[in-house]
Amino acid sequence: MTIDWRQSFPELAQDTEISQLLDQAKPAHLPAGATVFRQGDKCGNYILVLNGAVKVFTRAENGREIVLYRLNHGDTCVLTTSCLFGNVNYPAEGMTETEVNALLLPAEQFHDAIQQSRAFREFVFTSFSLHLSSLISLVEQVAFGRLDVRLASYLLAHSDAEQRLHTTHQQIATELGTAREVVSRQLKEFEQQGLLQLQRGSIHLLDPGGLTALKHNH
Repeated sequence: MTIDWRQSFPELAQDTEISQLLDQAKPAHLPAGATVFRQGDKCGNYILVLNGAVKVFTRAENGREIVLYRLNHGDTCVLTTSCLFGNVNYPAEGMTETEVNALLLPAEQFHDAIQQSRAFREFVFTSFSLHLSSLISLVEQVAFGRLDVRLASYLLAHSDAEQRLHTTHQQIATELGTAREVVSRQLKEFEQQGLLQLQRGSIHLLDPGGLTALKHNH
C-alpha cells in the first residue's frame, strides 16, 4: 500500500525541492513489535512517521525501562534529529507498537535540506522543540512528581468507556519510570481506599471522581 506523505506532512508539500526530495525518500513498512533503532546504533536517516505508533524508551542497567515519548501520524523523532545534528549514536531504543509506515531521509540529504529550505528547517526545529518540551516535562514528573498523583492521572487517561484498563503493573511502571513493586503497592492502597478494583490482567476504576480529586489536590 502506497501512502502519500503529503497527507501527513502538508506543510512540506509547499516547497518544490523538499517535495521532490520526499518523493524519492525510501519508504519503510514495519510490523508491530519491530525494532526501529537500538541504543548505540548509528543514526543514518531522518524518520518521518506516516502512520502507526512507535515507542521510544530507555533501559537502565538493572533492566528497568521508561517510555520517553511516542511517535504517531505526522511525527518525527527528537532523538533522531539530535543524533543527526550531533553526529552521535542513539542513546535510547525505538520499537513499533503497531504496523508503521514511514519515510527515511538519508543523513546527507537531511543536512542539505536543512541548509537549503527554510520550510524544512522550520518544520524540523518546531517538531524538535515540541518533543523536547515533552521530554523535559517527563523528567520533571519523574524527579519531582508524587507517584500517587502521577498514577491517578495515568489511570484516568487510559481507562476505557467502562472505566477499565487492560494492562499489567509492569507496563504501568514502564510508562511512569518506576519499579513494578512500587506501582503494585500504590494500586493496592488505591484498592483499599475504594478507588479501584484489581483484577487479573485489568484494573476497574470504581471511583474516578476520587482519583480526579487526588490529582487536583496536589
